[in-house]
Amino acid sequence: MITLDPRLLNDCAILGKFELCNVLLMRDANYPWCVLVPDRVDKTEVFDLSAEDQVQLKLESNTLLEYLKNEFNADKMNVAALGNVVPQLHIHHIVRYKTDIAWPAPVWGAFPAKAYGDEEIKKCIEILMEGFKTLNLGFHPAT
Repeated sequence: MITLDPRLLNDCAILGKFELCNVLLMRDANYPWCVLVPDRVDKTEVFDLSAEDQVQLKLESNTLLEYLKNEFNADKMNVAALGNVVPQLHIHHIVRYKTDIAWPAPVWGAFPAKAYGDEEIKKCIEILMEGFKTLNLGFHPAT
């Protein structure tokens, strides 16, 4: 596994890995929010990946988006790869609701992150981990 940027490690819980990407959970209970980080060194843009990896990233990202939308009954899914603060290539997958705290604005800088309670994050991780096993993306849980 690549070395994850310290800011990602600080803001996220590592759930495991699909065939290409490390799968993280953003520690912000305002929104169910996963982050995919391709397991490739020194990549900052999607086009930096090989053509094969780009196809795999698209598959993993779209599959994750569909799963999150269905599992969490999202009104809308937001997906973004900003990299302005953390240059390591990473793609945010955010469940949005018309009733969420930032709707309809983007989540960045809208409100401070809300910490998960111990039971709340445990339940969220459990739901995600079980679901990831069904996605046919070669999911391997973090150890």
